[in-house]
Amino acid sequence: MKVLDTRLPGVLIIEPKVFGDERGFFVETYQQERYSDMLGTDLSFVQDNFSRSQRGVLRGLHFQISKPQGKLVSCSRGQVFDVAADIDPDSETFGQYVGVMLDDKDHRQLWVPPGYAHGFCVVSDTADFKYKCTDYYDPTDEGGIIWNDETLSIDWPEIGERRLSGKDLKLPTLIEYAEGRQS
Repeated sequence: MKVLDTRLPGVLIIEPKVFGDERGFFVETYQQERYSDMLGTDLSFVQDNFSRSQRGVLRGLHFQISKPQGKLVSCSRGQVFDVAADIDPDSETFGQYVGVMLDDKDHRQLWVPPGYAHGFCVVSDTADFKYKCTDYYDPTDEGGIIWNDETLSIDWPEIGERRLSGKDLKLPTLIEYAEGRQS
């Protein structure tokens, strides 16, 4: 397994070993002891999520406000452009993001520590996306940043028409969120 640091503290790209032959492949997607050592933390995962989306679907940018979730994410079918964004106004990397392609070919994962916003858009015709989360989803604690925020200036891939939920279309900008946090 190869672990790549990113420009955001704690956000890691994980490249697992894939063993393949003419029959198919095998990849270990999680092993508690190894991942705890790699991530440098004893966080445990309490919830697994799975989504299937069509080309152009953009989910995010989401986070939980007072009960932040760490997320270990991967794409088991298709291809997505995955994003982690620093939304902490006190951070040296506030307003920066990491974007990485995740797919069913190399099986890379992205570790998004608690406190970052997360989102992805589907590049392939269909994508199956998996999340391992360090805290339970709480709909009363949801937060989000609009996908096309000017401060973040995310370089989303060209995918034609983007498909977002009504809720995601109404999310605040990063500056609006940060100002609301300080009120």
